[in-house]
Order: sequence, then C-alpha cells, then structure tokens
Amino acid sequence: MSVLIVIPARYASTRYPAKPLVALTGASGQSKTLIRRSWDAAIAVKGVDRVVVATDDARIRDEAESFGAEVVMTSEACQNGTERCAEALENLGSKAEIVVNLQGDAPLTPAWFIEDLVQGLRDNPWAELATPVLRCEGETLASLREDRHHGRVGGTTAVFGAGNRALYFSKEVIPYTSSSYLAHEPTPVFHHVGVYAYRPGTLSAYPSWPVGPLERLEGLEQLRFLENGRAVLCVEVEARGRQFWELNNPSDVARIEGMMAEMGLD
Repeated sequence: MSVLIVIPARYASTRYPAKPLVALTGASGQSKTLIRRSWDAAIAVKGVDRVVVATDDARIRDEAESFGAEVVMTSEACQNGTERCAEALENLGSKAEIVVNLQGDAPLTPAWFIEDLVQGLRDNPWAELATPVLRCEGETLASLREDRHHGRVGGTTAVFGAGNRALYFSKEVIPYTSSSYLAHEPTPVFHHVGVYAYRPGTLSAYPSWPVGPLERLEGLEQLRFLENGRAVLCVEVEARGRQFWELNNPSDVARIEGMMAEMGLD
C-alpha cells in the first residue's frame, strides 16, 4: 500500500501565531524551525512514498521550500488538520492507499509510531483510520489528574473495546479509576497521541460531515469520525524511552528544547 504523509501547518494559530516558523534549538546548538523539524520527523519514517507540507500561508510555503520540502497550498477555511489533509489529498490528486496526518506541531513524534499505525491499517481491514495510544504509568496519570484538578487540559485520553476499536476520546481522564499507582506502574488509562492514518475515502468524506456536539464540546477533531459511525483503530505504541511533546504554547519551546538536549537530538 502506498503511503502519503501530509504535514498540516497554519500560520494563524489562536494560541500561538506563526508557530510553524518558531526556531527550536537542538542538543548541539543547531537551530531549525518547527516546520523543518516536523519534516525531518516525517522523512525518517520507513516505507513512505511521499511527504508534503499542507499550508494556507506563503511564509510557511517559502520556509518549507527553502529546505526542499514539497508544498501544497490549501484554504484558510480548513477548521483542523484533518480537513487540511483532506483538501491536500484532493489538490494533489494523489492515489495513495494510506494518508498519514503528522501534525506540524509534533516534531518529536517517533518514526515507529507512524510505522505501527500504517501496519495497523494493513492488518485490520475493518478500520477506517488508526491513531496511537500510550498506556499511562502512575506518574503520568497523576500528572493528568493534577492538571484536571486545577482546570488545565494536560492531554487527551482514549478508551477502546474489542479489537482496539475506539469508543471515545476525551480531555477528561477516562476511564475513571479510584486506585493509586506507583510512579512506573502500568495503569488502565491510555494517553492519546494526535497522529492519524486514514483510508483516503474516509478522509475525503470528513469535511462534508457537520461538526457534531461531542466534537464541539471536547474540541477534538477525531470525534467527528465516531459521531458518524466510522471505525477507528487505537494502536498501542511504546515510547521506548523516547520523550515527546506537542508545541501548543510559547512555554512549550523550552520544554521541547530540554527534551532534545536530554535525548541528544539535533
């Protein structure tokens, strides 16, 4: 199956305008923009036939083309990364059998996460899209609970049933458990990682569906698939000691740079 990775990137982020052009310094002191680091993460994935940056802004296009990336221009009307990927697929006229959405604010996404997603779709013909989940250890669960206690969203959790078919995603900590866990003890809570691999037909249909009440309440784009009865596969992945974080706010820059320094990533 041919695989296309799309990196959706927009300039006018509400929380962090111009985010794709923010510079991140690696372990050796080398500075690269966020969109360049996202591109580097994409091309490190094995078995991929094509990688493109999808944007609505000429400044992001110019930066991406400066380091040799292929760019497809999309509309400013796209409401989220999935809609931008759908438009990119249409504009490219691509015949890819699997389309991966590697969000442009996740430069530390390990290559094996995406490789596992692609394999998950290949192994499960019933699944229309796949997304990774990580089992939380006690320390991570405690952090998620602490964030919610103080009214902060610390991450998204996922619950799934037989065959790892997704039941729900939430910014609340689900499923509920009253138990306490040691720092490195496995828990029944799974952290959702915002990467997606779609069948092209399902991706192309997505923008035609109205935003449902659950997507609107939670602010989670993947809930539109569940609200329209689509089969979502949760693929359990392993961190293998790798740290990763999405860049959502200016305060995340120092955190990501610290992670790169600790892991020795340039």
